[in-house]
Amino acid sequence: VQLQASGGGLVQAGGSLRLSCAASGLTFSSYTMGWFRQAPGKERELVGVITWSGSGLYYPDSVKGRFTISRDNAKNTVYLQMNSLKPEDTAVYYCAAAVGSGLRRPGQYDYWGQGTLVTVSS
Repeated sequence: VQLQASGGGLVQAGGSLRLSCAASGLTFSSYTMGWFRQAPGKERELVGVITWSGSGLYYPDSVKGRFTISRDNAKNTVYLQMNSLKPEDTAVYYCAAAVGSGLRRPGQYDYWGQGTLVTVSS
């Protein structure tokens, strides 16, 4: 199984980025996909979850209204659209895959991508 995250970079506060995560080696349409982030010295935290069908979505309050997760099962890809970025959004962003529902903790995910760095300047 491989999850390849991409799309990170340097952006000014208030700007936008779109992250992608291409999956291979698994039946993508059967998996719940999550996006997490980890800033230096901090724990890995959830920023969005989308169920296998795309009908179930969850965002923590820290990103609700600014981030949107979506998926294209035909392309085996999950996306994270990030708008109105803030300096505190600076982190390495990871995609992850798991089977099931209500998956909000890192330990519940079976497969992880390598991460892509997002840096938001003030």
